[in-house]
This record gives sequence, C-alpha cells and structure tokens, in this order.
Amino acid sequence: MNDVSAPLLLSDPVARARALGPAITAAADRIEQTQTIPEPLWSQVVDARIPRLLLPRSVGGDQVEPWVYMAAIEEIGRYDGSLAWNLFVANSAALIAPFIPLETARTIFADPRAAIAWGPPNQHKAIAVPGGYRISGEWHFASGCRQATWMGAHAQVVEPDGTLRLNRFGRPTVRTLLYPAEHAVHIENWNTLGMRGTASEGYTLDNLFVPEAFTGTREDPTLRRDSGPLYAFTMQGLYAVGVAAVAFGLARAMLDALKDLARGKAPRGLSRMADSPVVQSAFARREANLGAARAYLVETLKDIYDHADDSDVIGTDDRVRLRLACAHGTHTAIEIADYVYKAAGTSAIFKGTPFERRFRDMHTLSQQIQSRDAHFEAVGAVMFNGDPDGLFL
Repeated sequence: MNDVSAPLLLSDPVARARALGPAITAAADRIEQTQTIPEPLWSQVVDARIPRLLLPRSVGGDQVEPWVYMAAIEEIGRYDGSLAWNLFVANSAALIAPFIPLETARTIFADPRAAIAWGPPNQHKAIAVPGGYRISGEWHFASGCRQATWMGAHAQVVEPDGTLRLNRFGRPTVRTLLYPAEHAVHIENWNTLGMRGTASEGYTLDNLFVPEAFTGTREDPTLRRDSGPLYAFTMQGLYAVGVAAVAFGLARAMLDALKDLARGKAPRGLSRMADSPVVQSAFARREANLGAARAYLVETLKDIYDHADDSDVIGTDDRVRLRLACAHGTHTAIEIADYVYKAAGTSAIFKGTPFERRFRDMHTLSQQIQSRDAHFEAVGAVMFNGDPDGLFL
C-alpha cells in the first residue's frame, strides 16, 4: 500500500486513508456508474477500519479524536466524494452505539463489515407493543444503504393509550429502531446531479417488529453509556464535522488539479495560466482561505475536546463555536470549488476531468441540511440572545 510503513498504517487513521488513494481513484468511475462501492475496494476500506473511527472501543471501534476523524474523511474525499460521504455517514450512524445496550451494540458490530444506514426522521410513528415496537413507513436519503448490514428508522413513539411518548424535556421523543438490512425494501430513486455513488435512496418498512433491545434515542447525550470527551460532542455537531471534512477533501483535490492544469495550459490569446498574476493571486487567496478554514475547525475541535467532561455534554457556547466553524469551513470549500471550476475554463466541463464530478459532488453537498445558510443566523441569534431553552445543537 504505497510506501507507508506498516506500523504507521496501524496507528494512524489518516495514513490508512491516504494509502487507499490509488484504489479509490481506480474505482471512482465505477462508483458513480454503479452507485455502489465495488470490491475489492470496500473490503480494503473495511480492513483500514475507516467505518469504525467514531465507534466506541467498548464494541471494537477506534474512538479517535474528532480532528483525526475529520482528516481521515477529508483524505478519502480527495479521491472520491461519494465514498467519503458514505464513510462520514457510517461513522455518524455508529454514534448510536453508546445509546443502545452493550450486548446489542456488540451483536451488531461483531461483524467487521458492519455498517448502519438510515434516513432522517419524518412523520412516521413507531407503535409500542409488548417487547418492542412495530413500524411501517417510507424514509429517504439513506446514504450508504447498499453497503449497510443494518439499517435504522427514526420515529416518534405511540404508546398503547394513543399518546406520544415524551422525553425528559417534555417533547415527543424520537427513537431509533435498528434491524438487519434485508428487512428494508429499497426505492431506487437516487437520480441526482452529484454524489451519485452514495446511492442515498429511499426504503420502506411494512409492520416490522423491532425488539426493545435494538432501539435507543440519540436526542439526550446524558443517556450515553460510553464516557470520554468524544461522546460529549452532540451528534449533530459531529455530523457537521463530517460534512465539512468531505467538502475540504473535494476543495483540496480541485485546487491541486487547477495547479497542475495551470502549469501547462495557455488559454487562447493569453500566456500560460501559471504565469498570470491574476491567476497567481486568486489561487493563493483560495489556498489561504482553505487552510484558514481548516485550521479554525481543527483548533475549535481540539479546544472543545481538551476541556470536555468525561460524563457531561459540551455546553451551548461550545456547540455554537463548533457549528460556526463547520458552517464556515463547508461554505469556504464550496466557494473554492466554484472558483476552480470557473478558472479551469473549458477544461472543467468534460466528463473524466479532475473537475467535473467534484464540482457536481460539491454542489450536491451544498444542498444538504448541514450546508444551509441558516446555520449562520442560528449561531448569531445565540451569540446575541443566548439559548434559554437549551435547544441549540
């Protein structure tokens, strides 16, 4: 695997991710065309333990620091956005492990190829019955579902008397129900501009019974079983880190590709791009912007991690800081992709170039909830007025 020494590969998730680069590059076209992660690439990803970076050590995971996780996903994103996205989602879903019984988590993750996929919550309800729940409905945006061994459904719970189950905050609780992936009926509807290889398609369930032991709720971090600063972060915060990491990887790859292009391209009637003061200045500014955004997020993660409590969750101020750093990083990466695409001219418009698919992937990422502009408004509102209800994620 490249020239990376075996001891370093074993100890460094980022080195393991980087060593996958040639295999990912070779499979990138097939990932997009087939909307799956082909073999032997998926087995190589599993062997490198990239889907287990955020999984607790108590169930066989690596439980790495969040900035290490970010850098590993970013590294994968340099080679293929869809694979990076699915791995960020798989790691985010693995964060359910501290919120379900230990034996359940060990049952699920005893398989080294274990991965969980699910779609976001919607209007569907789980019906409480003796020993568990029954659930029917349709969910969408289940990134990585074609690699998943287990899947999940998030739903509010209807009690036997017809009322909704409430959490300790007095709001309807959202419970996650986990089940073997073969119980889901897939809806092949992922016909998108970019991130096609994620196959973030829909799925249905029909009166499926899920035992109580295979359920949990992620909404209250104080309910987690595993201690440590990693799990003091909110799930939404770590989701945002994953999206920023994918965006950083795509932006980094596009800047590198533009640098290579500029050294050899002379647009009609102009000098070589690499000799143009306009190109030189604009490129240098984007390098600085990407480096600064990345450093800001890493510094924020390290500072929060260093003073996080082993058992308590991070406070509102830290949640706000993290959200701002992630939103800024993601938006910075999107702007860089736009700059590169324009600067590359017609060299960027053809399939098979280093620009075209990454541009489409970035502009699919840009539409996801973690990328929306409203995060800046939400952060600013709390900065000025606080968060008296404690609802900021």
